[in-house]
Amino acid sequence: QREFTQKKTFTSWINSVLAKHTPPSVISDLYTDMQQGHLLLDLLEVLSGQHLPREKGFNTFQCRSNIENALTFLKSRSLKLINIHVADIIEGKPSIVLGLIWTIIFHFHIEELARTLACTYNQPSLDCSSAVDSSPKASRSAKKSAKIKERWKISATKALLLWAKEQCSLHGSINVTDFKSSWRSGLPFLAIIQTLRPGLVDLEKAKARSNKENLKEAFRIAELELNIPRLLEPEDVDIMNPDEKSIMTYVAQFLQYSRNLCESEEDVQEKVREAVSWLAAQEKKLAKLLIDTENETYYQKYKEMMSFMEAFNQEKKPFLPVLSSKRSEAELREGQQQMREEWDKLISQINEWKVKLDQMLPSPLDSIEAWLQEVEHLQAEDLPDLQDPFKAMFVFREIIVIFKGLMDCFDSHLDTLQSFKNEDERNMPLVLPEKLEEMKRRLFSNIRFTNSNTFLEYHYGLCSAIASEVMLKLNIWDMKYGTKESVESLLENW
Repeated sequence: QREFTQKKTFTSWINSVLAKHTPPSVISDLYTDMQQGHLLLDLLEVLSGQHLPREKGFNTFQCRSNIENALTFLKSRSLKLINIHVADIIEGKPSIVLGLIWTIIFHFHIEELARTLACTYNQPSLDCSSAVDSSPKASRSAKKSAKIKERWKISATKALLLWAKEQCSLHGSINVTDFKSSWRSGLPFLAIIQTLRPGLVDLEKAKARSNKENLKEAFRIAELELNIPRLLEPEDVDIMNPDEKSIMTYVAQFLQYSRNLCESEEDVQEKVREAVSWLAAQEKKLAKLLIDTENETYYQKYKEMMSFMEAFNQEKKPFLPVLSSKRSEAELREGQQQMREEWDKLISQINEWKVKLDQMLPSPLDSIEAWLQEVEHLQAEDLPDLQDPFKAMFVFREIIVIFKGLMDCFDSHLDTLQSFKNEDERNMPLVLPEKLEEMKRRLFSNIRFTNSNTFLEYHYGLCSAIASEVMLKLNIWDMKYGTKESVESLLENW
C-alpha cells in the first residue's frame, strides 16, 4: 500500500515539474521511464536550472551513461545516495527508484522551501542566510558534512511541520503533530487553505462531515483555486497509518504557494497597521463583553461568546495572510512585532474565557467536558521518539494505561450526555443546544470512531519500540561467549 501510494504521488509530482521542461515531458510508469535516464535528467534540469550532459540515444550504454550523469550531479550537491546504484535503476527496482525520487523531492522541494523557515523557528540548519560557502575553510570531511546534512534534514521536516501547525492554529482546535494520522480528518488541509485564501472553505460545516468528504473537498479546492496539483486521493490519507513522505510532498506545495504570494513592503505595512488597529478594537470589545455578562447565567454568557466568536472569525478573514506570514525576530519591523504580540494576547484571553465557561457548565456536563479535553489532549500529543526504544516502551505502556482508563468512562459519559435534561425549574434551557451538539460531536466523531485506531497506533508504537530494543540487544550480544561470568551475564540479560 505504501509503495503504491508513493509511486502515484511521486509520479504526479514529477509530471507537475516536467510540464515546465522545454519541451514538456510526461512519465507514465515511474519504474520503467526512469530506466533510460532522459526523464531523470529532464527533471534535474528543471529543478536546478542547469543544463546537464547526456547521451541522445537509447541503447544500454547510453542509458547507463545518462543515469550516471544524474547520480554524479546529485552527489556534487552533497546528497547522500545510500544503496542507490545505476544497475538497480536500469532494472527498475521499486524501492531504489522510490528512494532516489524521495531524495530529489526532499532536497529540491521540501528542503529548499523549509530553509526559509529555519531561522524563524530557531532550528539548526546549514545556514539561514546563505546556503553555500565557497571559502577553503568551508571544506569538511564527508563524514562531518553528512552529519550536518542529516541534522538539517531533521530540522527541514520540523520546520515544515511547525509551519503547518501555525496555519492551523489560526482556526481553533485543529491539531497537527505529524505528517501521518494528523491529516486523516482533512481539516488541516482545509485550515491551511482558509489561511492562504480566506473564504474558500467553511470549517464549521467541515467539522460535521466525514474524513473522506473533507479530503475530497480540500484536494478539489487546492487544485481549482490554488492551482496545486492533486497528488493524493482521500483513500491515500484516510487510513490508520498514511504515508508520511507522500503527505509531506503535498503539504510542501501549500508552503510553495504561500511563498509566491509576494506583496510590496508598503502594502504589507499598511495591512499590518490595519491588523493592529483591528486587534486593539477586538480586545476592547472582549473586555466590555466580560464586564457586561459578569452576572448573567451560563446560558447567556455562552450565547454572547458564540456571537462574539462568529463575528471575530468573520472579521479576521482579510487579515489572515498578514497574521500567518512568518519572519524571524530580526526581520520583524516594530509594527509586525506589535501585531504578533497583540494577536497572541487576544487569543490567550479568548482561550481563558472559553476555559472559564467550560468550568461553569452545569453538573454533570462540567465533568464530561473535562474528560473530553483530557482525551483530546492525549490524542494530540506527539508520540514517543523511537530513537530511544527502551524509554519509548515505558512511555507507550503508560499512555496505553492512561488511555484505557479514560475510555472506561466512555459509556457512562455517553449515557449521561444523551439523557441530560436541558432545562431548569422554570423550563428554561440550561445550556445552548449548540454546545450540547458540539460535545456530542466530539464524543462520537473525535473519540468513539477513532478509539480503536488510537489503541492500534499506541500498540503499534509499543511493538515497534520492543522490536527495536530487541534488535539493539541482539546486535550487542553478537559476541564470543568468553568467561563463565560473561555467559551468565548474557543469559540473565536475555
